[in-house]
Amino acid sequence: MQSPHDGYVRVRGAREHNLRNVDVDVPRDALVVFTGVSGSGKSSLAFGTIYAEAQRRYFESVAPYARRLIHQVGAPRVTEITGLPPAVSLEQRRSAPSSRSSVGTVTTLSNSLRMLFSRAGTYPAGAERLDSDAFSSNTAAGACPECHGLGRVHGTSEELLVPDPSLSIRDGAIVAWPGAWQGKNLRDVLDALGYDVDRPWRELAQEDRHWILFTDEQPVVTVHPVRDAGRIQRPYQGTYMSARRYVLHTFADTKSQSLRTRAERFLTSSPCPACGGSRLRPESLAVTFAGRTIAELAALPLAELAEVLAAHEGGTTARVLTDDLRARIAVVTELGLGYLGLDRTTPTLSAGELQRLRLATQLRSGLFGVVYVLDEPSAGLHPADAEALLVVLDRLKAAGNSVFVVEHHLDVVRRADWLVDVGPAAGEHGGQVLHSGPPAALAEVPESVTRRFLLDRQPPPPRTVREPSGWLKLGPVTRHNLHGLQAELPFGALTAVTGVSGSGKSTLAGQITDELPGVQRLVTVDQKPIGRTPRSNLATYTGLFDVVRKLFTEERESRARGYKAGRFSFNVKGGRCETCQGEGFVSVELLFLPSTYAPCPDCHGARYNPRTLQVTHRGLNIAEVLDLTVEAAADFFAGSPAAARSLHALLEVGLGYLRLGQPATELSGGEAQRIKLASELQRSTTRRGHTLYVLDEPTTGLHPADAEVLMRQLHGLVDAGNTVVVVEHDMAVVAGADWVLDLGPGGGAEGGRIVAAGPPREVARSGRSRTAPYLAKEFAPAPARPAAAAR
Repeated sequence: MQSPHDGYVRVRGAREHNLRNVDVDVPRDALVVFTGVSGSGKSSLAFGTIYAEAQRRYFESVAPYARRLIHQVGAPRVTEITGLPPAVSLEQRRSAPSSRSSVGTVTTLSNSLRMLFSRAGTYPAGAERLDSDAFSSNTAAGACPECHGLGRVHGTSEELLVPDPSLSIRDGAIVAWPGAWQGKNLRDVLDALGYDVDRPWRELAQEDRHWILFTDEQPVVTVHPVRDAGRIQRPYQGTYMSARRYVLHTFADTKSQSLRTRAERFLTSSPCPACGGSRLRPESLAVTFAGRTIAELAALPLAELAEVLAAHEGGTTARVLTDDLRARIAVVTELGLGYLGLDRTTPTLSAGELQRLRLATQLRSGLFGVVYVLDEPSAGLHPADAEALLVVLDRLKAAGNSVFVVEHHLDVVRRADWLVDVGPAAGEHGGQVLHSGPPAALAEVPESVTRRFLLDRQPPPPRTVREPSGWLKLGPVTRHNLHGLQAELPFGALTAVTGVSGSGKSTLAGQITDELPGVQRLVTVDQKPIGRTPRSNLATYTGLFDVVRKLFTEERESRARGYKAGRFSFNVKGGRCETCQGEGFVSVELLFLPSTYAPCPDCHGARYNPRTLQVTHRGLNIAEVLDLTVEAAADFFAGSPAAARSLHALLEVGLGYLRLGQPATELSGGEAQRIKLASELQRSTTRRGHTLYVLDEPTTGLHPADAEVLMRQLHGLVDAGNTVVVVEHDMAVVAGADWVLDLGPGGGAEGGRIVAAGPPREVARSGRSRTAPYLAKEFAPAPARPAAAAR
C-alpha cells in the first residue's frame, strides 16, 4: 500500500483503447507533458484513463438521483490508480455553437461589466437604476424586443423569392415555396382568391406581387382542386401563407437541417434597425461608463478595454469593480488573446482560442491541489504567444496544482518537469510508455520518435525554392482587422501565411475564392468534423464503404441470396440489427442512475443481423472488415485497386492507425482535416489541371514526425503542378515553404498589415517581423545537447 504522502499518481494496468497494460508513475505538483505520435495512446492515458478515473470517483460521491442528471463517461479500463487528486479537464472539444455564447460569457467577464454599468454607470436624469440583467442580451430584461437580443434581423426580397419573373406561378415562379402537395396547395389557394396563376410574374400588378410575397394576412378560402383525371377531388378549406412568412417560419421552427438550409437561401441578414446591432433595449443603451455604452465597450479589443477602464476616475464602487475587471482581463491578454472583444461569438473562435479562454477562467478560480489535464493548449498559437502560455502553466503549478498536458509543441515539452513519451508508433504499434522521467533522459531511449525532434534537431538541408508560374492577386481586402490590404501569392509554389494570433491570417486566406483570375479549381481543407453522428465514419466519408459493400455483393453467397449493396449498410433496414438499429449499442435506463450504454444484446456491437454476417469476403464478415485498421485493410484489400487507392491515400497522410468504422465523433480536428486531404489526394491522381489548395493550420494536433509526413504530401501536390497555401504557426513547416507572407505586427487592431514577404530565409532576417526570430532558429545550427542528455 502506498503512503498517503506519496507524491506520485501511480497507474497500474491501463488498457484503455490501444494501451498495453501500462504501468506508469507521474509526479504531482509538477508540469507533466505527455508526448507521442498521433494515435500512440497519449490521450488515452491522460484523458481516457487518469482524468476519466478522477471524474468517476467524484461522481461516486454525488447522490445517485443527482448523478443521473450529469453526463458521465464510463469507468476506464485500468486495474488501479493511487495518489489521484480531483481533476479538471480542458479539452479542445467545443459545445454546440450558439450566437448567444461569446468571449464575455465563456470568461464570465460580461457579468463583471454588467455589474459595473448597473452600480457605477452614468444614468440619464430621472432614470431608474437598472439591475445587471438589464445589460444582458440573453435576458428578457435586456434583450432588444425587435431582434430578441440577436442583433440582426432576417428579411427577404422579391429578387430572392422570384429569380425568374418570366415564369408564371403555375410554372414555379415562386421558388421559395415548398415542393409537392404543399406548394400546389398554396398555388390553388391563390387561384381561388382570384389571382392569375398562369400569367408571367412580371406582368402581374405590383400591389398583387407584393401581397402574394409579403402579406401577413392568412385568409381561408374554399379550394376546388384540379388534379389528375379519374381521381375524386373534394373541395377543402385552404389557408394562404405568403412566401416571406413561409420562409421565416421554416427558418425559425423547422427541425430539419436541409429545410433550414434551403430557407436560408432566400433570406438576407442585416443589423437590427431598432438597436443597430447592439442587441440591447434603448433604456440599457442610455446608460454609459467612461462616455461609452456597454455595447461599445464590449466591442473593444480586451487590451483596449483595459486601457479605458484604467483611465477612468470614479468613486469607490467604480474603482473596486474596474480593478477586478482589469485583473480578469490581464489573464486573458497574458494568453495572447487581447485582440478579442467581449462580444465576439464563440462559433467564430478556433478550438485553441476557446480552450485558452477556459484556461484563463481557471487561473482566476483559486483552486489548488487539483490536477489540470489540458489538451494541446498551444494549438493555434504563434511561438511568441506560446511563451505567455508557459508563464500561465507555471502559475497554475505554483498555486499548488498538478498540470498534465498532452502536447506536441517542443518549447512546451522542453519546459516540462517530467515527460511521459508514449509509442513507439500509432494504433496497435503504440500503447507503450517508452519513457517516464526528466525530458533530458529521453536521450537514452533510442526507440522514441520524439527524441529526434527534442534532442537531436538538425537544421533543414539547403533547398532551392520553386520559381512561381504566376501570381495570385488578392484585395483590396477590408474585413475584420484588414483595411484595404493587397497581397500577392505565387502560383506553382507552397506559401506559408504567418503572424501572431489575431493578425488576420485566416481572414486573408478566407478571401481566396474560385472567382479570382488564375484559379481554375479551389479546394479548402478545414478542421470541421467530417460528420456529427456515430453513423458517419472514416469509410463512409472517403467512399471506401461503397467499394467494400460492392465487393461483398459480388460474393457467391450474396448473389445466391439476392443481396444488394444496401444489405451491407448499417444505416438502413435489411441488413442491420434492428434491436440497436445499426448503432451497435443500446441505452439502458437505470432507476435513480444516469442512462448508460451497453453493447447490443443481439449483435454484441457488430451492428448487423446474423444473416448478413454469414456473408464473408476472404474470411471476414462486414463487421470484421470495419474493425480493421487502415494499415491492416491496405494489406487485406491489396487486390482491389479501388479500395487500395483510398487506403493508400490515408496511409500517406499518417492515418494508418484509424479503424475503417471509427465514428466521426471520435476523430480530432486534425484527423478530420487529414481525412479530407486524403480524399482529395485520391481524386488528384485521376484529375488533370491546376488546383489551388488552402489549408488552415494543417499541423495542429500533429507530432513533428506526422507533420513531416503531411508536408511530403503537400510538396507532392506542388510538384504535380498545383498551388498550396497554408496558414501555419509551426516554424519547421514555414522553413520548408517556398514563400512566406507574414502579417502583423501584432493582433487585432495592431495587425492586419503585411510585415514581410519572400522566401523563408529572407523573411527570417526581417527586423520588423515577430515571426522572424523564431524562423531564424530553424535555420540555426542545432545547439549542443544538455549535459544530462549527453551522458
